[in-house]
Amino acid sequence: MQEMTHIAQLMSASVIAAGLVIGLGGLGAAIGFGILGGKFLESSARQPELTNMLQIKMFIVAGLLDAVPIIGVAVGFLLLYSNPFLAALGAK
Repeated sequence: MQEMTHIAQLMSASVIAAGLVIGLGGLGAAIGFGILGGKFLESSARQPELTNMLQIKMFIVAGLLDAVPIIGVAVGFLLLYSNPFLAALGAK
């Protein structure tokens, strides 16, 4: 019975951790995209002749910025469906 309590506590903490990882990763990405888009528009308005070069660099940074929440989603799914901490408790 004691083991079931530990497993239940671990799984509930894992669900909370997965939610925080996914939620905060999404929030950070949204803030980053907002800042990135704002700075791009600002710099394009200031120097319109550099718009093409700035747009290429913006898309590269956007791809890198988008990778962080995707990795967070992968870690969240790992915690939810294949929790490595359950092995420490001896659970299956």
